[in-house]
Amino acid sequence: MDNSRKLFSGATKTMAVLFLVVVMSFTQSITVEARRTSNYLELATGITNIISPIAPLGIDSEAPEVKAAENAEKSAATESSTQSASESESSNLVMANVSRVMNVREEPNEDSAKVGVLYKDCGGKILDRQDGWTKVQSGDLIGWAKDEYLLFDEDAEALAQDVGKQIVTSNGTALNIRAEASSDAEVVGVLAENTFVDLIEDTGDGWIAVDYNDETGYVQADYVTSTFKIDSGETIAAIKLREEAEKKAALTKNRGAVSADADEVKLLAALIQCEAGNQPYEGKVAVGAVVMNRVKSGGYPSSIYGVIYASGQFTPALNGTVARVYNSGKISDSNYQAAQAAINGETTVGGALHFRRVNGREGIIIGAHVFW
Repeated sequence: MDNSRKLFSGATKTMAVLFLVVVMSFTQSITVEARRTSNYLELATGITNIISPIAPLGIDSEAPEVKAAENAEKSAATESSTQSASESESSNLVMANVSRVMNVREEPNEDSAKVGVLYKDCGGKILDRQDGWTKVQSGDLIGWAKDEYLLFDEDAEALAQDVGKQIVTSNGTALNIRAEASSDAEVVGVLAENTFVDLIEDTGDGWIAVDYNDETGYVQADYVTSTFKIDSGETIAAIKLREEAEKKAALTKNRGAVSADADEVKLLAALIQCEAGNQPYEGKVAVGAVVMNRVKSGGYPSSIYGVIYASGQFTPALNGTVARVYNSGKISDSNYQAAQAAINGETTVGGALHFRRVNGREGIIIGAHVFW
C-alpha cells in the first residue's frame, strides 16, 4: 500500500513537472509573441486563449494569473472601443482662433522655446493633447499651442470650410487649360507639373473648371489631383529666411526715376567708374543710388552735378579725376548702365546716403564698400 502511494505520488509529481514544462513552453511562446507585436489588445487576447483551455486541467480559474489576463483583455477591448468611438466623434483638425498670430512652442509650457507661429485662419493636424495644450502639425511646423487660442471639432471644420479652398494640381509635366470643357477647345494656358490652381467646379463629365489668371478654364479630371488646402503655420527658420528676403527686396525697390539729360548720365557714369570701376555691377548701381538718394533727399543739392561736386563729398570729383574721365569719353558700358539704372530709380542699398571703403563700420557691404 505504501509502495502504491509512493508510485502514485511520484507519478503525480512527474505529471506536475510535465505540466509546468508545458505551461513554461506556452509562456515562452507568449513572450516571443509579445516581443513581435506592439498591439496590446492582440497580446491580451493571446494570453487568454492559451491559459483558459488548460484551466480545467488543474489551474484555478480564480488564480491571480488568470484574472489578470481576463482583466487585461477586458481593459484592452474597452480602450479600443472607446478610442474608436472617440475618433469617430471628434476631428483631427485644429484651427488657430486668433485675430493676428499665436506662438507655437517646443514643449507644452509658456517658458519653452518658440518654434514658430500660427497666423489667423491657419490650420493643422492634432498630434497630441495635454494640460490645456495641443501638439499640432501645420505644414513644416510642429509644436505645442495653447488650447484657448485654438478651435476644435465642428468649430474647426466650420472655419476651415470658410477660409480654405479646393485646389487642383497637375499630375503631368504640361497639362493644357482650355477655354471650354472639350479637348477641341482653345488652349488658354498650360499647368506645369506639381503646380496648382483654384478649383471652381467639377463639372462631372470628366472636366474640372479652374481659376486661371482670373478667368475660367477647364482641365481634364484624369490628369489632376484635387485637394482641400488651408493656410499653414511658419517655423522660426522660415520666418528668418523670409525676413532676409524682404530686407533684400527693400534694398532693391525702385525709388522713382529722376529726369536727367545725356550729360548728367555721363557725369554719373564717370563718377561710378572712378569710385567703383573695379567693383561688381551691384556695387556700381549702389554708388549711383547714393547720388540719386541725395538728389531726392532734400538735405543735399537737388541735381546730380550739385551732389557730385558738393564740397567734401566725392574725392575723385574734387581732385579732377571725374572731369578727366568725363572728357576722355572712356567710360565702360557697365558704368553707363549702372548710372542709367540709378537715375531710373533702381537701388541695391535702399535709401543709403553714404559709402566708404569697408572699415568695420556697420552697413550694407557690397564688394569693397560699405553703404549706410
